[in-house]
Amino acid sequence: MLRRRNLLTTLLIALPWALLLTLWHQYPTTRYLSLLRKETDENVTSKVLLNGTSALREEGLPSCIRQQQSIGATPKVIQNYVYSRPPPWSDTLPTIFVITPTYTRPVQKAELTRLANTFLHVQNLHWVVVEDSPRRTNLVSNLLEKAGLNFTHLNVETPKSLKLGLSWIPSHTPRGTLQRNLGLHWLRDSFSNTAPPEGVVYFADDDNTYSLELFEEMRYTRRVSVWPVAFVGGLRYESPKVSPAGKVVGWKTVFDPNRPFAIDMAGFAISIKLILEKPQASFKLEGVKGGYQETSLLKDLVTMDGLEPKAANCTKVLVWHTRTERPTLVNEGKRGFTDPRVEV
Repeated sequence: MLRRRNLLTTLLIALPWALLLTLWHQYPTTRYLSLLRKETDENVTSKVLLNGTSALREEGLPSCIRQQQSIGATPKVIQNYVYSRPPPWSDTLPTIFVITPTYTRPVQKAELTRLANTFLHVQNLHWVVVEDSPRRTNLVSNLLEKAGLNFTHLNVETPKSLKLGLSWIPSHTPRGTLQRNLGLHWLRDSFSNTAPPEGVVYFADDDNTYSLELFEEMRYTRRVSVWPVAFVGGLRYESPKVSPAGKVVGWKTVFDPNRPFAIDMAGFAISIKLILEKPQASFKLEGVKGGYQETSLLKDLVTMDGLEPKAANCTKVLVWHTRTERPTLVNEGKRGFTDPRVEV
């Protein structure tokens, strides 16, 4: 009888606890706490990876890392893209001065935004933007202020009589000539009383596409460096001809290949010291045929023997003359359908 009573007592004590544990495991709160614990663990891992990624970035290693998984586990990629705006300035790295002429048109902001996003990844770059306008516009001013780049903003208006397509003179001035010359004048004026930095000058139009590799190719130019340009002259690309000895001996082009420098504006860079040593060198406004603007500047700076072929002896294309397609705005009408106060 005593044994039976002890067994009954044990069952009465154990049974409620068994029921309680069963309900606890089946209750949704348990699942929630389990998921919350798992999420917390993942967040901790992600934080460690983020810190690790930043460290890798500082050491110059790729900023996209792959989390190591144990054998048999489901692959999982955690990506984190990190870059500085712009990269830290270096006192030992040559400076790239980029001169960009620009003018008001529907795609201007889109073109300059794309170009700024490229320049953000180039170290020691100073952007000289020159508007073809009687005054500096708010659109370009605001864009430059927000871009996070080192920049200089200038403006000079091309007279209507000189604009391409409006002149009766056969040697009319191509667009951007006055603006590029003003950029050169600013450079010479800025370093007239101070020692110039090591670096180069490059004329980057806002309708081109540029590989980041191109800027590292040109950075250590001694006098004038050259390379191919795609989608110009009715060809897939135009290029300098380079001999087996690594010297420029001619030009791979169909349009007037006998030009002294049959090269596109995007196909060369000039040492800043050479620009300062030759104050008379500039783009000529009069008596220059179409396609000879580059020659009008380069002939006062260098000879064919002094050209430095880059981009693997001019066998790689690193810049494309893409040009943004002109947008169709026929539905705007004469008075405009959309709000003109909205900047596009």
